[in-house]
Amino acid sequence: GRTGKEPKEHTDILTDCLLKFVLFSSNLLFTALGLATLGLGLWGLFNKESFTQEKLDSIGTDPMLLFVFLGLVLSLLCLTGCVGAVRENCCLLRTFSVVLLFLVAAQVLAAIVAYSLQGQITNLLRTGMLNAMVRYQDDLDLRFITDEIQTGLQCCGADNYRDWQINSYFNCSAPGIQACSVPPSCCVDPLENGTVWNSQCGVGAQLLDEFSAQSVIFLGGCLGSISRWIEQHSGLIGTVAIVLLGVQLIMLIVATRLLDNIQWNRTQAQQRMARS
Repeated sequence: GRTGKEPKEHTDILTDCLLKFVLFSSNLLFTALGLATLGLGLWGLFNKESFTQEKLDSIGTDPMLLFVFLGLVLSLLCLTGCVGAVRENCCLLRTFSVVLLFLVAAQVLAAIVAYSLQGQITNLLRTGMLNAMVRYQDDLDLRFITDEIQTGLQCCGADNYRDWQINSYFNCSAPGIQACSVPPSCCVDPLENGTVWNSQCGVGAQLLDEFSAQSVIFLGGCLGSISRWIEQHSGLIGTVAIVLLGVQLIMLIVATRLLDNIQWNRTQAQQRMARS
């Protein structure tokens, strides 16, 4: 341990500089990640025209606001760490350390809960997707998310394309042209080799047998596609999660050590002034 009579070593200065560099650079990286998340959320809001006058009333329930919120929190937290390291501000560094410790604990707890409740999570996903399908025409946010999932994973429905029977518009007993249809995001080629989204490409798809339907729409459900995607990328997901958690732990240790050094240096300076 250090004592009041111990002189400031040259190596201590280098150590402080190294700690500042590590903390600043890692926070800069996470700031970029936070801004990317914020950009994704804003893109979703603008893509759905959520800021138009008639939709402002329901913007408070928009799921894209979660990305905006997470992006803002992450960016502000990392900027706090950056400024705290550069300015040697104990208050900012202490705030950064406490919030980061809370986030690390929350991530570990979430990982444990997710691993121990895998079956329940699958059921929750199925229930959530079926509810989204029921409200597909009535909720712009759920329609946007459902379309993004079906287009991105090339799937249709929760378990298969016939799940769209639960929607009152796509049910085969419903009146209108959409009866026995599926959304255009289920279509293999929704643009039909053009540039304009063809909203009628899934009309009557539920009337087709699977052999005929497979050239028009995706037959497989999205829950199976999600499971396969996770299985195929489980190694990468695990590696990324461990690396991110490790980086956060290193940042927490570095911030705590830097804070301790700053406080010790200031105590030493005060003692030298008192002696002189």
